[in-house]
Amino acid sequence: MAHRPELAGELTGIGATALGVAFLRAEESRRADRLFDDPYARTFLDADGVARSVWTAAPASTGPGFAELMADQVAVRTRFLDRALLEAAGAGCAQVVLLACGLDTRAFRLDWPAGTRVFEVDFADVLAFRRTCLAGHGVLARCDRVEVPADLRDDWPGALVEAGLRPHVPTAWLAEGILYALPADAADLLLDRITCASAPGSVLALDHMEDSEPLRAARRAISAELVDLWRGGPAGDLASWLRGRGWRPALRDLGEVAAGYRRPVPPAFDPDRAGTGRGWLVTARLVEDRR
Repeated sequence: MAHRPELAGELTGIGATALGVAFLRAEESRRADRLFDDPYARTFLDADGVARSVWTAAPASTGPGFAELMADQVAVRTRFLDRALLEAAGAGCAQVVLLACGLDTRAFRLDWPAGTRVFEVDFADVLAFRRTCLAGHGVLARCDRVEVPADLRDDWPGALVEAGLRPHVPTAWLAEGILYALPADAADLLLDRITCASAPGSVLALDHMEDSEPLRAARRAISAELVDLWRGGPAGDLASWLRGRGWRPALRDLGEVAAGYRRPVPPAFDPDRAGTGRGWLVTARLVEDRR
């Protein structure tokens, strides 16, 4: 009998959303026209025993389900952020930090430049679940990979430095699926800490999105716990928020990026549909030393 990780089925809250994202990455990887290939995403779903119906459940209102609303958003942002990180690593950011990495497999599936070191930060139980799943399939990293068990509400920069991060050299940071789960003050603190741990030339890649009633209804159909996890993120516009801390941002509208990849605008962010919000994909370079 195959070994089933002890923590399977016990990930809750933000950790549980990682399983939903893994489901969408697995589905994208099955497409002939896929924007990326994540051969390991299905491993997590098989270990957890999560049925497809959980993530495709439609709201009682018969509105679209989570998968229908978010599949293209996850596909487009994954492709965009993959490229942003590889370009940053190729341009001299030899250390990469994946914040709240969840069930991310970039350390294993991307062709990193020689000498790249990838730090993966998340709760210990999430890291343990992923480690056990991948170890059971003999999956090897394509970089120097360092797990950093830490809560983003605590001193995670200190944990990173203790794990070997060098704040005096440029770093590529990934904040994927994080900002909209934070209240404004927590988003400010996150960016302040990233900035203080960064040398000029560092790159920050992230996504952000507005919530909407269709999205809330789709999350509610999965679990009531997921409804309140969206907290809004930074107050004001993203560009000003980043510039105010020394970053030079480049913001892209999610729909425009999707069109460039020959994908439709994700339904939850389609301005032609009533009650939807906006989504963005962002890269920013640190041009001022704020330490």
